[in-house]
Amino acid sequence: MTKAFREAAAARIAAERARLDAILHRATPVDGCGPAIPIAPARGPQIVVTPRRMVPDAKDATGWKVEELGWRGFNAVRATDIFDDLARRAAKRKDAPPFTPGQVAVGRLYRDLVERHDAGGMRCASLEAGRGGSPSGGGEFIDAFIEEGRVIELLRRRIGHGVAMPVRRVRPSARGGDGARMIHDRVLVDDICLHGRSFQSVLERHGWTKTGRNVVALQCALAACLDRMQFHSKMGLTT
Repeated sequence: MTKAFREAAAARIAAERARLDAILHRATPVDGCGPAIPIAPARGPQIVVTPRRMVPDAKDATGWKVEELGWRGFNAVRATDIFDDLARRAAKRKDAPPFTPGQVAVGRLYRDLVERHDAGGMRCASLEAGRGGSPSGGGEFIDAFIEEGRVIELLRRRIGHGVAMPVRRVRPSARGGDGARMIHDRVLVDDICLHGRSFQSVLERHGWTKTGRNVVALQCALAACLDRMQFHSKMGLTT
């Protein structure tokens, strides 16, 4: 084995070690978080959060106060998403976030409901296969699964079948030529909230030019969808 070969092998091992160390560093909860939070590379980039709740307070003028719920004084972590990234970029430019807290909350609610519901479908299939000897609590799970599906359908009804980027109202030069396709509201919401795609990526996938004007148009269309969904969630998701 030549000296050059040994040096090349050592360099590859060092590079791989550095890559793994970087992954573990990103996956390790930061100082101040609960000790029970595991190192989870699959979690991806994370952000520190302090759980809070509103509790009655006779001394406050509003009758309520915010109480932190951190376990024994520790914070929690959650995976970052597209809304965190947009807020971070806006802060760099010293701009306000492009979406309100309510819009962000309902976007995340929709994502969490769909992800949990899709994962629950596999358990429903296993319960159906084992009918007659299903584990205890199976009925309650299926009831909750059905109700969750109803809520998702109601939110999607509020998204509607509108078009976020209509082709006919935009000049060919502004939309990227004749190859540009309509971007429907539901597609926009799913691409951003569920799949975490950027607005530039959504435009590119539909043949649109990635201009600032088109990005702003998509942001406005998404904000309108989230407003409709937010209103529905405030109504209790019952209609």
